Amino acid sequence: MKNKVDLSIIILNYNTKNLLRDCLRSVSRAKANGFTYETIVVDNASNDGSATMVKKEFPKVKLIESKKNLGYAGGNNLGLKGTSGRYILFLNSDVTINPDALKKMIDFMDSDSKIGAATPKTMLVSGGMDPDCHRGFPTPWASICYFLGLEKLFPKSKIFGQYHKFYLDLNKPHEIDAGFGTFMFVRKESLRQVGNWDENYFFYGEDLHLFYRIKKVGWKVMFYPE
Repeated sequence: MKNKVDLSIIILNYNTKNLLRDCLRSVSRAKANGFTYETIVVDNASNDGSATMVKKEFPKVKLIESKKNLGYAGGNNLGLKGTSGRYILFLNSDVTINPDALKKMIDFMDSDSKIGAATPKTMLVSGGMDPDCHRGFPTPWASICYFLGLEKLFPKSKIFGQYHKFYLDLNKPHEIDAGFGTFMFVRKESLRQVGNWDENYFFYGEDLHLFYRIKKVGWKVMFYPE
């Protein structure tokens, strides 16, 4: 039987060799104080030498090579097979993490057994927070206000700002409808209850759908402000 770890990190890659290298280097610098983790890279049939790079430079990383591009949902589901973590982190290959990020997220999830999934404040290289780490569900009204630019004009409005809900205090932890798949921290127990990623979605929307399913059965979906 495979030894269980606290966290399984799944990184899905498609032709992003250099970004993936930076991502894996940042994960390797993570301060694993009091917890254990495993790193899994799923290569979605890249042709840029990504898989060879992982084998050569990161021999401790588990590499899964798909013979075809399975899409975002399918690739992540492939990565989930055989994971032993009580938490799962779905991490995009274009992300680099701070050394204490994993420890902080585990402590945050451990603080409340009702949290099924969470996304932390995620910063853009260009500066500022990526707004999609803090989302409401795209109801017709929320979507109309977003695409018409009303949310941008009135970002603190509860009426017009439903898509990103920036009227909430971004300096404190709180419930949200959805984060994003860029850095999606999930309790394994919640995945067991709702099932894995829906492979009817090839790319875009699948993270919203998974957050929706987790929230629908009663788990909390949280924004972590650090």
